[in-house]
Amino acid sequence: MRRIKLTRLAVAVTLLLPLAATTASAASGPPPRPITLGSVIPAPAEVTPAGGEPFRLLPGMTITVSAAARPVADRLAAALRTPTGFALPVRSGGSGAIDLRLTNAPDPWLGDEGYRLRITPAGVALRADRPAGLFAGVQTLLQLLPTEIEASSVRPVDWVVPSGEIRDRPRYPYRGAMLDLARHFHPPADVKRYIDEIARFKINFLHLHLADDQGWRIEIKSWPRLATVGGGPGTGVRGIGGGYLTQDDYRDLVRYAAERYVTIVPEIDMPGHVNAAQVAYPELTCDGVAPRPRTDIRVGYSSLCTGTEITHRFAEDVIRELAALTPGPYLHIGGDEAHSTRHEDYLAFEERVLPLVAAYGKVPYGWQEIAAAPGASGAVVQFWNPEGESAPTAAAVAHGAHVVLSPADRTYLDMQYDLLTPGGLHWAGTTEVRDAYDWDPGTRVPGVPEEGILGLEAPLWSETLRDLGDIEFQAFPRLAAIAELGWSPRQRHDWLSFRERLGAYAPRWIRRGVHFYRSPQVRWS
Repeated sequence: MRRIKLTRLAVAVTLLLPLAATTASAASGPPPRPITLGSVIPAPAEVTPAGGEPFRLLPGMTITVSAAARPVADRLAAALRTPTGFALPVRSGGSGAIDLRLTNAPDPWLGDEGYRLRITPAGVALRADRPAGLFAGVQTLLQLLPTEIEASSVRPVDWVVPSGEIRDRPRYPYRGAMLDLARHFHPPADVKRYIDEIARFKINFLHLHLADDQGWRIEIKSWPRLATVGGGPGTGVRGIGGGYLTQDDYRDLVRYAAERYVTIVPEIDMPGHVNAAQVAYPELTCDGVAPRPRTDIRVGYSSLCTGTEITHRFAEDVIRELAALTPGPYLHIGGDEAHSTRHEDYLAFEERVLPLVAAYGKVPYGWQEIAAAPGASGAVVQFWNPEGESAPTAAAVAHGAHVVLSPADRTYLDMQYDLLTPGGLHWAGTTEVRDAYDWDPGTRVPGVPEEGILGLEAPLWSETLRDLGDIEFQAFPRLAAIAELGWSPRQRHDWLSFRERLGAYAPRWIRRGVHFYRSPQVRWS
């Protein structure tokens, strides 16, 4: 759970205040600002406005596609039909007003997620080497349409898109969000809503924290009590976060996310953060005695009995089942804050577990503490602790590891915006929108070069979260800032520009019913 320090005041303030206390009225704010090619979040790599007449979407127009582009085009058509009232049939071949196609000859500059978007008064042409690039381009196109595109019923609007050309690709291949289901279980419907929102900002990985001291949230058939006991009633912080994902639930989330070009990364934290597992299976302790269930938010007190064969059988069974359920490349094994595990036992455990992940076809992934283990050379190391040593991470990168950046003082979405905002904690300080935006991932960790960085991720821990509204309030607008750092080239990072674009985005959140924080740093529309 990543805890450097936690004061009693933090617990008292953040666990008791109602979230609605600082939600501002949606009715206030300046009039809407005109949409230009540069209005998009994340900022595109290259923008060339054309001036002159825009493209105007009209009844009777069609969307044409190449075969591989049809799923993305169908999703675009569905987004356009409700607010416009237009039929917008999707047809193979020909040349419609909106034309989506994969390139005939791959463009090395575009890569897997890049796209070219050309808009003229006569039509819209979207090109990419891969379907993921088409999906990214569609997210850009939707932001270039009037905000009424988010309406749930027909709106009599002049549906125009500014003319010009955008050429775009991501800075980093991994742009992630993390949601903690262990401290409070959030049902699949809420996770899906979160996926919908993060995909709009070209976030392409969702890391699910599925097990911790307070709860176990994924069915493991070979160890059934993990879910039924570890995820049963009364689990979670303050005993009010019970529930778990069946394997069918998990498969459905994986499918749903994949349709939006988001890859699920599952995490089971070990050898620490395992109290819920030991309540369910006391044989995972060294004395065979079940610990008491924990509903507080302390960390660092639990540990697997790392030297026993039953512990390693448990670890392998969990990894095997999760790997079989997960088509994505990564499997996260935690590894943080194992304060109750002796250092030599920790290293020995990681030396057995990291190769197990690879043996089941996944790239091992863990919090920055795993960098101390020699077996981390081929792993992904998640750098989270701004007060921790960076040398082991840099050494692991020098031997082939890659880093995902999640510095707690910049990316942890569970940190309060300021000491008066409800929800969240502040052990890593408070994090306003500008704090989340105004830093460079490429220079954050001493000794880790740009080429050693896989990407960045914004974790959202759930000690103080109760429902979807809490998730949205903590995540937005800061997640949009992290998304821009991960997607846009360094030279496009500009706080003043981002602040203006973010303020203009607010009506879209309002129309979708997203419960976002109206930061005083931003002039909201």
